[in-house]
Amino acid sequence: MVETVQCKPIEVHVGERGLERAVKHLKRKMATEGILRELKRRRHYMKPSIKKRKKAAEAARRRRKRVRQMNERSF
Repeated sequence: MVETVQCKPIEVHVGERGLERAVKHLKRKMATEGILRELKRRRHYMKPSIKKRKKAAEAARRRRKRVRQMNERSF
């Protein structure tokens, strides 16, 4: 069963600053919403065991990053 998610479309208004500026703003919005990451994730099928391994690796990476930031603040 495929689960569909309904959400508000991303809009970027092109003002007097030009189209290049609007495209840059759109890319930034898509990155913060996680759309690009989701597209890359859905591009290929991933076995559940590999998905679990990747999820654990991502959590470990975030944990290391948090520890590193806490050590930098203590100095």
